[in-house]
Amino acid sequence: MKALITGITGQDGSYLAELLLEKGYEVYGVVRRSSTETHERIEHIRDRVNLVQGDLLDEISLVRMMNDIQPDEVYNLAAQSFVHTSWHQPLLTGEFTALGVTRVLDAMRIACPNAKFYQASSSEMFGAAKPPQNEDTVFHPRSPYAVAKVYGHYITMNYRESYKLFAVSGVLFNHESPRRGKEFVTRKITDAVARIKLGLQNELRMGNLDAKRDWGFAGDYVKAMWLMLQQAEPDDYVIATGESHSVREFLEHAFAHVGLDWKDYVVVDPKFLRPAEVDFLMGDPSKAIKKLGWKPEVSFEGLVRMMVDADMERVKRLKA
Repeated sequence: MKALITGITGQDGSYLAELLLEKGYEVYGVVRRSSTETHERIEHIRDRVNLVQGDLLDEISLVRMMNDIQPDEVYNLAAQSFVHTSWHQPLLTGEFTALGVTRVLDAMRIACPNAKFYQASSSEMFGAAKPPQNEDTVFHPRSPYAVAKVYGHYITMNYRESYKLFAVSGVLFNHESPRRGKEFVTRKITDAVARIKLGLQNELRMGNLDAKRDWGFAGDYVKAMWLMLQQAEPDDYVIATGESHSVREFLEHAFAHVGLDWKDYVVVDPKFLRPAEVDFLMGDPSKAIKKLGWKPEVSFEGLVRMMVDADMERVKRLKA
């Protein structure tokens, strides 16, 4: 089996590549031509994956790539994925996160229509919708990123219905790991905790501490991606833990894990507040549990400890 992953150098792409390699897949990862490209997250498996050049802004490059590889499965994980940035770069976000999905789907339709396609949809699409959110909840996006993800979700559905492609979307709620980028709030917290504990930082400036999210472990969530493409019929699924925790709770657990009180170090800074806030996301994964046989394995507390421990080790090495 051959799998093609866009966004292989990201958090999810690296965990998915590991999973597919364990299952005996031949794994291809799409990377953009760039002198500053970093493959840090997949360095440990670099000699086992095939990196190919392609660009979500260039459909011709995608068609050629798929013609050459003839993948059995295509996982579209690439996007401009930072919500805060989407207000500053809404057009670029739309090009990658919305139209980029169309280009990948269309390239697959032309080059390898029998392949199975996975689209990384996002819980941010629900926005202001009342929790718990499931597959029937009406979307109410509250950022350019979320709007672009809604487009990607519906164009995937449209290609499934129009061209009979095996195309599915996984509506993944927040999923984190030690490989998460530092621009995301969870990793921003755990990196700061490590630096404060080791005397390299004095405070942590944050935005809305009351926002609630359904946080799970990325390593668990990529298993759901794979399971969706192993079903007899294509369908869309919400992937979540079914629990919700506030940013404040994340702070409490992270600082407490190293014996500190978060209140002594955290400062609320208005510049980190969103123009339109998403207050409360909590997914209902009942359908995925029943139909896919999937369930999350890492708890919220376990996730926080895992991330803090990893950043403590990393910062200790840097400090040495």
